Amino acid sequence: MKGIKKSLTEEYLYLDFSHQKEGCIFPFHTSITLFLLSYCDCKIFKVCLVLTGESTGISLLKNVSQWTRLCELTIPLAIENFLKESSDQPPTIPAEILELEKKLSEPVRVHNDDKLRRQKLKQQKAPGVRPSLAKEETKSKVHRQETSEEVDSSSASLELRVAFSKLTVHEEPAPANREPAHVRKAKASDLPPLDHVFVEGLYFTLADIVLLPCIHHFLVIICKKLSEKLVEFPLLAAWYQRIQEVPRVKTTASQCGIQFLNLPELQTTSNEQQPSLDEVPCAEEQNDPSFIGGPRPTMTKLMEKGIEVMFSPHPCPTWTLDWDTLPAAVSPKEGKMSSDRALRKQQQLNNLVYVVTNQAKPGDRIVDFCSGGGHVGIVLAHMLPSCQVTLIENKELSLIRAKKRSDELGLSNIWFIQANMEYFTGTFNIGVALHACGVATDMVIEHCIKTRASFVTCPCCYGFIQNTSKFNFPKSEQFKKTLSYKEHMILCRFADQTAVQLPPQRRLIGKQCMFLVDLDRARAAEERGYSIQVISMEPESCSPKNNMIVGVPI
Repeated sequence: MKGIKKSLTEEYLYLDFSHQKEGCIFPFHTSITLFLLSYCDCKIFKVCLVLTGESTGISLLKNVSQWTRLCELTIPLAIENFLKESSDQPPTIPAEILELEKKLSEPVRVHNDDKLRRQKLKQQKAPGVRPSLAKEETKSKVHRQETSEEVDSSSASLELRVAFSKLTVHEEPAPANREPAHVRKAKASDLPPLDHVFVEGLYFTLADIVLLPCIHHFLVIICKKLSEKLVEFPLLAAWYQRIQEVPRVKTTASQCGIQFLNLPELQTTSNEQQPSLDEVPCAEEQNDPSFIGGPRPTMTKLMEKGIEVMFSPHPCPTWTLDWDTLPAAVSPKEGKMSSDRALRKQQQLNNLVYVVTNQAKPGDRIVDFCSGGGHVGIVLAHMLPSCQVTLIENKELSLIRAKKRSDELGLSNIWFIQANMEYFTGTFNIGVALHACGVATDMVIEHCIKTRASFVTCPCCYGFIQNTSKFNFPKSEQFKKTLSYKEHMILCRFADQTAVQLPPQRRLIGKQCMFLVDLDRARAAEERGYSIQVISMEPESCSPKNNMIVGVPI
């Protein structure tokens, strides 16, 4: 967790140390921690290694996602066991590494992936079809020196351009020209999937830094003792080569005694052989011969139980901030986005800010979850100087942009925390989230309910919703008595069908499915002592995902 402080007192960090072998410190989690501290150029701690016996392992935390557990806990433990085993006998490939290779082969799902996939389609249809991501890296050798911040847009794939643009403070400018008709009108099922650039998708995250020492030492043993197995990990090998081009990674590796391997080019499966995201039926659909597609049977079933689409009235549909008189740094136009997108973002903020400012009292603590570049939090901090506003975001560069805008405004009531939201344990009065993807919205609501805080959330990426270790769907008792998990997932999948290029009738059905998914969330919160409204933001054109769930503890 990272907070921004003006003065820091020296502290000590004690790490286990049992022995060192071939440049690797054991227990292995100590090696990973040292690598992470070096990459972050952390000067806060004096690090002390404490001599201990053999590692007894790390207790696996329960309050983390399965993905976090895999990357930050089980893979490091598996690699430590792999390294110990390899010293005595031919080692067995850890199942966790096989799982990671499989994850890297899956299509990437991100916020606005429809837009990115259309850009990729445009690129593929342009004269001279681009090769796949893996082949392209070998062919064009997108070399990035430690001081370089640019990728040649004429040779790099869309995924590489998007990924490396996120590693600089200034993102690529939005394309000025309208997409060609064949791109705008393409069906979602005809759009190409997005390839992984980093382990979580397109964007470089903490997981990449944690995994790099793990994968490096794994590949060292593979190359030495099981070289014939290397061909089974083409995607891991490509990721390993790619992450070396991220600024500071090579410097950090050198400081930590890691000498990168020169791996041969490995064959990967072409994306053209993989089914599109929208063509892959879920396992239940494949196994249920009586399955009938489409949301209408599910919606009819809800109607028969008296559950219908009926939004709460908007409290003030025409209210707007006077953007022309506000300081420039308050406006989302300062967030490096196109003028059209900035206008829509202003309209979205009008809705959230009106609700929050009417709920907030002097001295309240407001948390902007999944804050991104701070569009919501900065406006709230400016408009509510007597309240404390905290931005929580796991991407460092997004917080750098937010901090820069905050400094320009001279805000003294705003704080920044770089962390996944599940690690946040502070108390607060109001939680907000604009377009938190998938179950992230449910995590925000859960945080607020546990703290008995009010919340204003605008959900997004309904198609990402699925059962997790923390949430089961449907959530409310009313919906559980009416719908199965599969039927609820049908609503979620069709709730994402609200893009402006879709036919009006299809968008209307998507909007109705959005409401029903959010109504289940609302009913679940009501069962826990909240008064809830599901409101459609105004104007409706401000976003295809324009629902607001407003909750106040009773």
